[in-house]
Amino acid sequence: MSSIHIRRGNTADLAAVHNLVRELAIYEKAEDALTATVEDYKRDFDAGVFECIVAEDKGQVIGVCLYYLTYSTWKGRMLYLEDFVVNESYRRTGLGQRLFDALKVRAIEMECRLMKWQVLDWNEPAVRFYEKNHAIIEKEWWNGKLFL
Repeated sequence: MSSIHIRRGNTADLAAVHNLVRELAIYEKAEDALTATVEDYKRDFDAGVFECIVAEDKGQVIGVCLYYLTYSTWKGRMLYLEDFVVNESYRRTGLGQRLFDALKVRAIEMECRLMKWQVLDWNEPAVRFYEKNHAIIEKEWWNGKLFL
């Protein structure tokens, strides 16, 4: 683990980030739902729509937290964690905790008052991870979405 470097992501990382998101989509049994392309990622990253923190081992991106700034009318500035993925061969090594800790630091740097994300109810390892980090897992709110 000493060769792993955690850093802010850049445009050159986006193909690897997209591959990790595909890995997550496969894990969530929803690969067909991934329609955003690497080109979409590059356009939106360059426009400041999102940022990411990556974990790198020997020049290879092996983990990512992809996030963006949003707003809570009740609390103020909020960091939304869109995707959090660690390559399967690096899971259960503490890397996820290092990435999550780096994300919390970034949220504080951005003067956020809270972080928010979604987790699938059947993803017990993820739920346990977040609960271990003293997260509140809301079960009373329903998600809404509209495809355009």
